[in-house]
Amino acid sequence: MVESLDNLQAERIESLKAGIICSLSFTFSQVLAIIFNNFWLAEKYEFLFTEEITTEVEWLERVAIALLTGFLFGVTYRHLVRDEQNPHLKDGAVLAFGIVRGLALVEAQLSATISIWLLGILVVQSIVSFFITRLVLDRALKGKIVKPLTNFSLTQTDNRLGSFPE
Repeated sequence: MVESLDNLQAERIESLKAGIICSLSFTFSQVLAIIFNNFWLAEKYEFLFTEEITTEVEWLERVAIALLTGFLFGVTYRHLVRDEQNPHLKDGAVLAFGIVRGLALVEAQLSATISIWLLGILVVQSIVSFFITRLVLDRALKGKIVKPLTNFSLTQTDNRLGSFPE
């Protein structure tokens, strides 16, 4: 029983490492997207881009959201793909996270008069950010920086929760 608790603790640490790596990777890609949007897209296509980040608070909000989003993606992705080499599963995870995040951005912008092109750009940027994050985590998994989730069963440790001491 102590061995299974040690395994559970080791899995938690690996998930934490995956979350931190993805958090940093996703945030970096999002900062690049924000810089691209603010300094190139907004300048070149003013009619297309109406949402510029102008204050430090807006920057901090975006970075905090990106950190949390990347962390959640990393933990979920590690649990989803385990030690599988199925590219459809990996691509599906990226698309699911990217589309959901992109559509949430679209939904937040619906009250403003926004171009369909801008909405498409936001969705594509989100998918690309998750794809980059996936590549970073895949590399960390391959390089053994993060270990893939094992087939460790939680039922071994859950049995102690449902039973009374004798």
